Amino acid sequence: MDRERFETGLEIRKSVLGRKFVEKAFRECGRLQRRAAGVGDGVLMGRGVGAPGAGQKTRSLLNLAMISLLNRPHELKMHVAGALRNGVTRDKIKEVFLAVMIYASVPDCVDSFRIAREVFNEIDGKN
Repeated sequence: MDRERFETGLEIRKSVLGRKFVEKAFRECGRLQRRAAGVGDGVLMGRGVGAPGAGQKTRSLLNLAMISLLNRPHELKMHVAGALRNGVTRDKIKEVFLAVMIYASVPDCVDSFRIAREVFNEIDGKN
């Protein structure tokens, strides 16, 4: 894998998910993180998050929809916070989850709204 692409993607991942989260993930399961980063010639780090084209806001919105549909609450919470860091508005996040309701299920939408509300409350100091 191209080391420069990996480093670029790693820095983007840290800016979106938070430096502490990414560094902790590497400390706890570095081998897994490096292997995931190398899948498909660096899909996660370089070609995925670091590729030109869609832009970080659009990628965040897509991630929210997919993770919501996959019912991964821990990942969703992390990506809601990352989407906000990428400049995605709370209203746009809510619109993604309403689309999830239409194309997937009401329970996925309800769970996603609950998780987003937790993140919003943490940011607003309500937790």
